[in-house]
Amino acid sequence: MAEADLDGQVRAADPDRWLSSRLVADPALRADLIALYAFEAELSAIPKRVTQPLLAEMRFTWWAEQLDGVFAGEPRKGHPVLEALAAAVAGRGLQRAPLEALIDAHLYRAHGRSHDLEALFTGPAVEAARLLGVPEPELAAPAGRLWGLIQTGQFEAARALRPEANRVLKRLPAAAFPALAHAALIDRDAPEPVKRLRLVWASLRGRV
Repeated sequence: MAEADLDGQVRAADPDRWLSSRLVADPALRADLIALYAFEAELSAIPKRVTQPLLAEMRFTWWAEQLDGVFAGEPRKGHPVLEALAAAVAGRGLQRAPLEALIDAHLYRAHGRSHDLEALFTGPAVEAARLLGVPEPELAAPAGRLWGLIQTGQFEAARALRPEANRVLKRLPAAAFPALAHAALIDRDAPEPVKRLRLVWASLRGRV
């Protein structure tokens, strides 16, 4: 699977974050961001591919074990997502703990148990900001939390959190915005051209 295939995978699985990644001007940096999103897309797809919780657990365990090679700079050869993720880890300083927490959260979700929305949404947002070179990536947390609330249909809570998220966004460099811009897309069913315009307007204002 070539870089373009990973891009297509993310576009199909996670269209809103794929759209926000278009705001990254540097092709290499954008490719590393797509690698992170492709990893998340693989995890999200597991419950759709296997219906038995035990089989899902085996697959999540496999991904957790693969992080050893990813963070050692020796990813599984021939696996495009792992190879791309290893390159992003080496070049952008991604942290292992949030990726492990993300796998655990998806596993709990597959078993029908309560899962950690912070691990599913906030942690990845912080890592995306880190990947984009933000000195204080933890400042991305409120916007990541906002995105999680939107994705889980908690719109009243999202509206309440939006002012705080925007206040913190003012403290982040403009380079961080593509990691968080999708939090401006409340209407998930809006046509892609409308979403593109919304993202452009949000980026111009620096607000979600």
